[in-house]
Amino acid sequence: MEKYDVIIVGAGSMGMAAGYYLAKKGVHTLLIDAYDPPHNQGSHHGDTRIIRHAYGEGREYVPLALRAQALWYELEQKSGEVLFEKTGVLGFGPVGSSFIGEAIASSNEYDLELELLTGEEIKTRWPGITVPEDYVGCYEPASGVLYSEKCISAYRQLAVEEGVSLLINTPVTNIEIKESEAIISTKEQAYTAAKLIICAGAWNGKLLADLNLPLQPTRQTVAWFEGNENLYNDQVFPAFFVDTPEGKYYGFPSFEGSGVKLGRFDDNQPIDPDDERLAFGSMEEDEGEVRRFLETYMPQSAGKLNQGKVCMFTRTPDEHFIIDHYPGHTHVIMAAGFSGHGFKFSSVVGEILCQIAVEGKTDHDISLFSLNRAALQSTVGS
Repeated sequence: MEKYDVIIVGAGSMGMAAGYYLAKKGVHTLLIDAYDPPHNQGSHHGDTRIIRHAYGEGREYVPLALRAQALWYELEQKSGEVLFEKTGVLGFGPVGSSFIGEAIASSNEYDLELELLTGEEIKTRWPGITVPEDYVGCYEPASGVLYSEKCISAYRQLAVEEGVSLLINTPVTNIEIKESEAIISTKEQAYTAAKLIICAGAWNGKLLADLNLPLQPTRQTVAWFEGNENLYNDQVFPAFFVDTPEGKYYGFPSFEGSGVKLGRFDDNQPIDPDDERLAFGSMEEDEGEVRRFLETYMPQSAGKLNQGKVCMFTRTPDEHFIIDHYPGHTHVIMAAGFSGHGFKFSSVVGEILCQIAVEGKTDHDISLFSLNRAALQSTVGS
């Protein structure tokens, strides 16, 4: 049985980053993934992800977002790849939106650069946007867009160069946690390690079934629409998030003529990750819902559908992450439930998982992500 210092189950966003940071420290590490990352079976495909620093999901995330941004810049330098575009990020919604309000509060607490805008100012600055008079906005010029699949490819290449072992297209069939080691089995063979990190995305709930974690994988769709390139190209138009009475939406400017990309954040379609996923367009609302948003708020971007894609979120009840030890086993670490807003943090989560595996603790405040928090206690371990 091959032995490692650390085995990571799941080599997607978080796992690949953790593998790189561990290998960089000289830790004998094995990464195992059921697919060949980057791939289209998880939560990282679809080309792009937004990174925001002023954070509507809670100001506790701001230090992590800033550290994540620094690590993305570092990864760019080491890989020689363009991984981040500073498009700026615009948020807008009705006066009184709690999401917009928390983004503003987080910028005030951490002294972030954030411009506050009236609805009229939004329309004047970006003529491609139409908003009601009672809407307000906030614009963060230092934020922007990550090329998600390129980020994972960069971490993969550097991790392998640093000596990590990578086992792809190899589903894990069993995890046996012993007092001072863990045994990971695949169809072909078994591996053992002193430390284990489990970060298998939508499959975490199944791999950790004995804990009864409240993790719900959901089917999520995004679509690209042809629009007026003069209004919506990435040189003049920002990434955006919008809190409307109809729902929460997020989107991207048109990169190299690809069209405006849009998705709905709070569209919950529960799925089993092992079931065949319905392709984009299988449901009328796949296109209809986001098209209606564009027709209302960005009408000159609501042209021909260029393409649509499907990915997964894995949500917790409070939409905060889980980063903690497996109960009773400090040599086993879990990272799960990133709830559709985790990718931007995957660089720093990789650093956190590395620190916990090597040192038993992390420099970062991750108390918000504890398995013992109230929102999880009604189900965990029951």
